[in-house]
Amino acid sequence: MTPASHPAPDRYTVVLRPGPPGVRDAKGHDAVLRTARVVATGATGVSGYPCYEGEGLRAEIDPESRAVEAVTVDGEELPYGWIAQLADDAPGRPGT
Repeated sequence: MTPASHPAPDRYTVVLRPGPPGVRDAKGHDAVLRTARVVATGATGVSGYPCYEGEGLRAEIDPESRAVEAVTVDGEELPYGWIAQLADDAPGRPGT
């Protein structure tokens, strides 16, 4: 499926975490460094996916796979070792 063939939601919640998915803090909870609510800008990014911005984050998000692409934080590249994911309650998630 091409990037433009799947409808894109109007907004998502992006979660920034350290390291690979599943990394847990000392208390056993998933570590969260920052969250941001992003909304569609109407533009398409260099990846071919819709652009979203909000709360200092800019990301291109594949609405089909829910992969966060080309993310910047406060105008800078994602810090080394951080990953960006969509929150489980984000629109477009099956069953929500």
